[in-house]
Amino acid sequence: MPPSSPVAFSAASPGGSHSAGGPSGAGARPKLERAYLELRQPPPDGGTSTPGPQFATIDFQFNPKELSLAKSAKWERKTARGASRAGPAEYTGPEPSKLTLEMFFDATDDQGDSVVKSVEQLFSCCVPTDQTQDKKKGTPPFVIFHWGGLTGFVGFISQVQAKYTLFTAGGLPIRAVCQVTIEELASQLPGQNPTSGALTARRVHRVVAGDTLAMLAFREYGDPAAWRDIAEANGIDDPMRLAPGRDLLLPGADEITR
Repeated sequence: MPPSSPVAFSAASPGGSHSAGGPSGAGARPKLERAYLELRQPPPDGGTSTPGPQFATIDFQFNPKELSLAKSAKWERKTARGASRAGPAEYTGPEPSKLTLEMFFDATDDQGDSVVKSVEQLFSCCVPTDQTQDKKKGTPPFVIFHWGGLTGFVGFISQVQAKYTLFTAGGLPIRAVCQVTIEELASQLPGQNPTSGALTARRVHRVVAGDTLAMLAFREYGDPAAWRDIAEANGIDDPMRLAPGRDLLLPGADEITR
């Protein structure tokens, strides 16, 4: 088994683009920000190139208490028959980073089927999308974790474990705890930090009227020509048509092609 180094991230100070509550400021109560998973279409050819447009989100009903990030290194030893000692370890490369988090769903107030639907949506992330099925490639959605200033690597959900803990008198699940594991894609995508394996400092910008990619690139990186990197990271074909309300993923400054 390759060695693994899990890291826990404190969830005491939430932040993000999904918000609830009043404005924050000096002396004011911090604004509650909801974590969410962004689901993006994989490339139609089934590859692991730049992710396609966002097609859905899975909102956290309650923010996670902690996040566990693991990175492993792969080593191999060649053994010789009759040797008294193990052979030297040879580094063969890094294993993909894995982000593990817990999602809690509860419908005790309305006794409805929202818990079942949320769990089914998570399970659907382990199934190829209709778009790639039509191309006979069979690739599940790409997933990005968002919570305020924390933006996870582009990856896929490799495992979902759901535990139903409360039911109605008729047997309908109304409370569930889900353990979700997100694994980074094997090949490097725009916006990934291939060395640290950590949650990056990428930001999400919500487009408003008058925004252009060149303006955002100049404001973010001091270089209007970096609009191409923003377009590539978001699968934008026509940079002149930005719909207000759309969320754009802004790559880190060290990921911009100069």
